[in-house]
Amino acid sequence: MSVARESGDRAQELREKARHMTEAAERTTDPEQRRRLQEKAQKLQEQSDQQGNVGSKKARPPK
Repeated sequence: MSVARESGDRAQELREKARHMTEAAERTTDPEQRRRLQEKAQKLQEQSDQQGNVGSKKARPPK
C-alpha cells in the first residue's frame, strides 16, 4: 500500500471519529461534556486535515 493511500485511510478514520464526537456532543445535555467532546472533535479534524495533506503531497510526482 502506498504512503498516500495509508495517509488517506488514516485521514478518513480521523474524520469519522471526529464526526462521531460531534454527534455525541450534540446529544449530551452536560455543557462541560459537550465542550470537551467538541474540542476533541476539532483536534481530530485538524489531524485529519494534516494527514490528508501529507498523503496528497507524497502522491504527486516530483517536478
